[in-house]
Amino acid sequence: MMNTYGNPILERLPLHLKQYLVEQHYERYTPIDQAVWRYVMRQNYSYLKDVAYYPYIPGLRAAGLSIEHIPDLQAMNDSLQKIGWGAATVDGFIPPVAFMEFQAHHVLVIAADIRQLVHIEYTPAPDIIHESSGHAPIIAEPDYAKYLSHFGEIGSKAMFSYRDFEQYEAIRKLSILKESPDAAAAEIKTAEAVLERIQADMGAPSEMALLSRLHWWTVEYGLIGPIDAPKIYGAGLLSSIGESASCMQPDVPKLPYSLDTVNYPYDITKPQPQLFVTPTFEHLLHVLERFADTMAFRVGGKESIDKAIECQNVCTAVYSSGLQVSGIFTDTGNDSYLQTQGATALAVGNRQLDGHGKASHPHGFGSPVGPLAGVARSLEDFSDVELANIGIHPGARVTLVFTRGVTVIGKVVGISRANGKIIWIAFRDCSVTDNRTGEVYFRPEWGNYDMAVGDRIVSVFCGAADKEAYEQVSLVSKAYTPTHDYPDQTLQLHQLYATLRQVRESDHDGDTLLPIWHRIQQHHNDDWLCALELLEVLKHSNHMPQVAKDIETWLLRKSDRQPQLRKLITDGLALIEQPGVDLRM
Repeated sequence: MMNTYGNPILERLPLHLKQYLVEQHYERYTPIDQAVWRYVMRQNYSYLKDVAYYPYIPGLRAAGLSIEHIPDLQAMNDSLQKIGWGAATVDGFIPPVAFMEFQAHHVLVIAADIRQLVHIEYTPAPDIIHESSGHAPIIAEPDYAKYLSHFGEIGSKAMFSYRDFEQYEAIRKLSILKESPDAAAAEIKTAEAVLERIQADMGAPSEMALLSRLHWWTVEYGLIGPIDAPKIYGAGLLSSIGESASCMQPDVPKLPYSLDTVNYPYDITKPQPQLFVTPTFEHLLHVLERFADTMAFRVGGKESIDKAIECQNVCTAVYSSGLQVSGIFTDTGNDSYLQTQGATALAVGNRQLDGHGKASHPHGFGSPVGPLAGVARSLEDFSDVELANIGIHPGARVTLVFTRGVTVIGKVVGISRANGKIIWIAFRDCSVTDNRTGEVYFRPEWGNYDMAVGDRIVSVFCGAADKEAYEQVSLVSKAYTPTHDYPDQTLQLHQLYATLRQVRESDHDGDTLLPIWHRIQQHHNDDWLCALELLEVLKHSNHMPQVAKDIETWLLRKSDRQPQLRKLITDGLALIEQPGVDLRM
């Protein structure tokens, strides 16, 4: 059973979302992982305290986070539930539609893994640094929390194409490989080629693709305030010790945030070429609402059904009567006849109708859409008396001709209503044809025919109407982040990091420090962070000043020989000279 950490927010999650959750397995974090977290968080605090939109340290505390230790989900949930949110761990990337729905339920999904030391500045893969230190601290800001939740509500209804899911799977696989120390270069190159091929053939962006751009340029990489002096609130910037500084440079254009932002795609593997500034969080909501007004769940009609057909996954079409049809939609060639293939369910108000689950419609569902020819009033609004006046009542054999050419002939065996409207009429010995083309949609020998009632399709959205009853599991990736077996030399390095932490946190005698320095030089010459942590302990304890000087010289020489480490090392050395921040809880 999933650990809900005593948080009612998690306990109320629907089952179709709980399928994505995994245990955190805190014991799997290595001493190097803990050091990576501490380095990034100390650097973030040093810089972000001046450029982040909100008071960074209070935000961390409100989210149950510490600079010193990778967060424990229990501590996070103990804190977040006080402001109506929760946190749960997932395995890396999850489908965007699921991510959005978690947000709508006030749950931050936290990637359980943490970036490798070689990717300490930035990783394209979601990790616990990005998800917790980036997203969680700002949740205490009410206006932002409202935006995030509403974005989730809108995003969970967004239509996506089958290409979107292919791209998601390719990105997920590549991110797993790039963060795996065991991945072969050839395997990564192949995964990159697959992703490039998919991205080259994406076609017109779907609703989800466009909405993801708004999410990226706000939730992940957003700035707020005056255009010439903005502050950072985007989680991608707050969790990237490299880009959080570089993005504020004058050579990175700062553009006003507007609906036009949907025209700016993004690349998660590269620094962003521009950023967008919102004056307030209320403005974000305004732009989101303007985009939502263009989406299928608000527009309905043929164009929205076409999006469902393109999706090739379970979607829901809502008739004007309120009847919801959930299944995989297909093209009938007739705009006035709706058709699904495979298991289909009927619902009203997001609750599946008794006797109309997937078992009742295992091979699909089809029905006309539109008014009856020669009848001025919508059929869905007829009373029983009015139906009888036009010959429609149980036991009657009727012929219903729709304005767009579909004809239904059969014996009425049942009429169902919901919320005062007729939602379907059941027929026996029924045939359904297209008078214009001769196409036969239903034959008497196929059994009873349930005809949906409604003049038009008023809404179409991604997923089933009643996801619990539908048991929707189709979008869970089959690629999993592997666990690692570390070689002996790496395990020995883990022990050095663990010893340093023990000395630093408990003020133990420093007699073990000189052997650590010798072992770094002899066996772990490629590592720099352990030496940096050792230097910090020595300087703060005034222990072995000459050894401290030797370590500092060694680090500076390493930064000269390896330019990719220069900023990491020099920033780390500068941080040692600053007073510490006590966030231990």
